[in-house]
Amino acid sequence: MLTTVPASVAMLKVLEAWGVKHVYGYPGGSFNSTMSALEVEQENIQYIQVRHEQVGALAAAAEAKLTGKIAVTFGSAGPGATNLLTGLYDAREDHAPVLALVGQVPHTNMNYNFFQEFDEGPMFADVACYCRTVMTGESLPYVVDKAIREAYRHQGVAVVIIPNDFGYVQIPDVPYKSSSPSDNKPAPLPEATPAEIDQVLAMISAAKRPVFHVGRGIRQGGEQLIALSKQLQIPIIMTGLTKGLIDEDYPGNLGFVNRVGSKSANEIMDIADLVIAIGADFPFANNVYTRHDFKFIQVDADAAQFGRHHYLDLGVWSDATYFVEQLLAKATPAAPSQFFQAAVADHQNWRDYQASLADNPSEPLALEPLYHALNGIIDPDAIIALDVGDNTISLLRYLSLKPTNKWVVSALFASMGVGIPEAIAAKLNYPDRQVISISGDGAFSMVMQDLITEKKYHLPILNIVTSNTTLGFIRDEQADIPGMNDYSGIDLADQDFVKIAEGMGIAGATVTKPADLPAALAQAQATIAEGQPFLLEAKVTKKRAFPVEALKVKVVDGHVEETVSPAYNVNRALQAPATLSDFFAEYGGQSLRPLQSFLDDAGVVLD
Repeated sequence: MLTTVPASVAMLKVLEAWGVKHVYGYPGGSFNSTMSALEVEQENIQYIQVRHEQVGALAAAAEAKLTGKIAVTFGSAGPGATNLLTGLYDAREDHAPVLALVGQVPHTNMNYNFFQEFDEGPMFADVACYCRTVMTGESLPYVVDKAIREAYRHQGVAVVIIPNDFGYVQIPDVPYKSSSPSDNKPAPLPEATPAEIDQVLAMISAAKRPVFHVGRGIRQGGEQLIALSKQLQIPIIMTGLTKGLIDEDYPGNLGFVNRVGSKSANEIMDIADLVIAIGADFPFANNVYTRHDFKFIQVDADAAQFGRHHYLDLGVWSDATYFVEQLLAKATPAAPSQFFQAAVADHQNWRDYQASLADNPSEPLALEPLYHALNGIIDPDAIIALDVGDNTISLLRYLSLKPTNKWVVSALFASMGVGIPEAIAAKLNYPDRQVISISGDGAFSMVMQDLITEKKYHLPILNIVTSNTTLGFIRDEQADIPGMNDYSGIDLADQDFVKIAEGMGIAGATVTKPADLPAALAQAQATIAEGQPFLLEAKVTKKRAFPVEALKVKVVDGHVEETVSPAYNVNRALQAPATLSDFFAEYGGQSLRPLQSFLDDAGVVLD
């Protein structure tokens, strides 16, 4: 005799067949049929109760980014549904497979202006690669199975809207899933042809100042890229998400370009005559690529990306690492390059400057000593959950991450408030690994209620809040806006985050100077070893990080003309620098040198 099961339970069994271990959300009346099923299936799938649907969606996005697997969030009809959107857009922009289950009033009440009932489909149409409203109880598990396939196919967001009464319908208890071992096979990747490799080598041979601009498409090919850089004498510049994939101790790795990056990477990019972009999605191209003309080669496994950020001189449809390996196998070792030597020397000057900041004794605490202290406690396989703001600059410049580490951020959507949700997802999926969240006070305030979620589920996470009562990233942008005579809307009221944490039963400590750090971090490590979360509030300076974006480089009559942008500090919050040396000194960079001096030392002649 055929047995039956509630459609909502059948749906959860589909999720389980796809390997889903957690679902993140907050209950509502229009989602009770699924909540009932979660009670039935609690031994097989864990419901994580967050305190805001946005946190659940951001946590699901982070889980998908960290694991590469489908992650699930939900919200009830009305405000529960609308609250999901920020996290879903974060998933869409960073190409993370996420399934959102959305509550709806019973189908008998739809289109009657019932309480919390509205047409939810159009709201999700833009964010979702697949959006369907379930029409019968029998179709519920099928639609969810199909949604998961579409989320994987498009590496994006699938939305299933569930009228609440359909979840209670008894349907045949048969397997509704379509998952199979084939789903675990890696997808085949395109490969560069020998003719394409020859074309690239010819363009490199004709160039005088080539650079690699590398993105996360390089995956585990960092060592091969370094070997290629040495063989061809071409410096490497990274996009932000490549952090940890390419050894930053390699002298030819110049770090990152644009505002978050290094002086050397920005300077060298500005005189390059050939840019070879490898597996890179660079959303700030209009800030960087437009500063001067150069030949452009783009290597990408997704041909739809060609020309997205710069017109092409050559496009190579290929997996990034395969391309690097083929180039390495065929390239003849280049003679020592004066341009490469100048780039390496320029970057070493920048690294020496960065190292000098680690012992900054100032109060309030500078960010460099904080990150220097973190480097001393981070495990080789630690996971960093980074929020959006000034800490993005600090992590990219000062935190030492290796390929064995993981880190996650809202990269392209850049949503504030992702730190805690990311950390929750990281610890749930990697319980044996050290997890550290880092947020500014503005971002942390948006989601700090979900510290209690860490407490409830016994998640030993080190939460770091860098507090300076200002939206620092925006403050520094406003400093360079013509017509603004002061800052606007960026001051934050101070609050004691440690007391707030203690009110939730979470231990914490406040640091205001470098001498406070060892004891506070030791206390944090002891608490975490006991299986409890910890909050470290660092009272940090408002001083602007070295603004590499203010440097303007152009070639005039065979020499580099390097100046400070007239837009820098145009609202006169600081004294305007009279010279480049004055600009360097304003940020403790008396040891920094202009680009032309390194070109002169290496004997580079520009034309």
